[in-house]
Amino acid sequence: MTTLWIFFIFMNMDGFLKIAVCKETRDQVLIITPTTQEQVDILKNVTSQYETALWQPVSPVYMKEQAEVHLFVPGESFETVTSLLQDHDITHRVSLPNVNELIEMQTMNGTDPRSTSTFYERYHRLEDIYDWLNRTAHDNPRTVKTILVGSSHEKRPLYALKLSFSDRPNRKAMWIDCGIHAREWISPAFCLWFVHHSLSFYNYNKEITDILNNMDVYVLPVMNPDGYKYTWTTNRMWRKNRAPSHNPKCVGVDLNRNFDANWCTEGALPYPCSEIYCGAFPESEPESRAVADFLRQHKDSIQLYISIHSYSQMLLFPYSCTLEEAGNHNDLLEMVQEAARKIRTFYRSTYKYGAGAKTIYLAPGGSDDWAYDLGIKYSFTFELQDRGEYGFLLPPSRIGNACNEALTAVKTIALKVMEKTQAPKSPAAV
Repeated sequence: MTTLWIFFIFMNMDGFLKIAVCKETRDQVLIITPTTQEQVDILKNVTSQYETALWQPVSPVYMKEQAEVHLFVPGESFETVTSLLQDHDITHRVSLPNVNELIEMQTMNGTDPRSTSTFYERYHRLEDIYDWLNRTAHDNPRTVKTILVGSSHEKRPLYALKLSFSDRPNRKAMWIDCGIHAREWISPAFCLWFVHHSLSFYNYNKEITDILNNMDVYVLPVMNPDGYKYTWTTNRMWRKNRAPSHNPKCVGVDLNRNFDANWCTEGALPYPCSEIYCGAFPESEPESRAVADFLRQHKDSIQLYISIHSYSQMLLFPYSCTLEEAGNHNDLLEMVQEAARKIRTFYRSTYKYGAGAKTIYLAPGGSDDWAYDLGIKYSFTFELQDRGEYGFLLPPSRIGNACNEALTAVKTIALKVMEKTQAPKSPAAV
């Protein structure tokens, strides 16, 4: 009889396991809309008391009535969080029920460093990006140079590529940085895409050829390598760098609140546990200090600064740290307006545009504001796809479209900058 019971249990084990799996609650993303200040306060408490990750807005300080909140909720907290929302009649729905599958999709084949036709339509581990940097410079010795800008808190190198298609002295330049926030994987993917497009279509595409004939381009694919590495190994939702603080439970500084542009005023916080922690002082972090030092050294040649982020589909310019308008506000507005128009025409995607503080919210200590105050008067932040459907978990199948939209904006704005800054040609002699 005992033998029969063992046989019965063994034969039905597969069914037992399937039932257990079905009952398991997976990580999910909720879209929540608080309608009263009381609901806003409850939601702020939920995000601080439970293991969740705010996607939008980035911090509870930005929550307000009638504004959507996108909240990542791990499986172990899901029932508790949703019960609390229901108890207080807070409107919510599941936006992404399959977070784990999306993450698996993003990391699939991510370790393959070989250059293939689909290489640029996948996300890649930090080590593979380093390998790509070295191979790109090695394969294009006349036009591409690797530059060590600095190193991270955990001593990982900050490598940039310099694309230069002319030996003419005193050439002007543009700077593009990606991956300042670790979880925004589409951002480093764009930096790789941009370099690949530039090298592949020089002399074939008129726009990129005109840009590269007139400007050098610096591209930093991963400004926050420690955080980016951490998103691949430990916590996909990590945002900040990995610098420890006096509180052992709170790690990391928001590098885009760490620059000296109205540093740590409204829109940033001095608390190490916050996602918008500004750091101990401006440029306290080796990553932001390295970029700032490089830009200071090259401020006379760099005319255009672009920082790539996600998500929300926005083309932003200074200021984000104050509601005051930049001196050349109208020029900057004209550029992003034209870029958004072209994206809508070519790809049918809508991008909001404008000064950061008025378009989103106050966000002091940002790299674009700091670069603008340094003297780089054409300074921008791009927020790539999407508008919340997948958020930070944009599937690999969307990389190409997202990068082409951003590429359209970069080329449109770079050509406008050239048009406004090139010295007028001397009239021909008669």
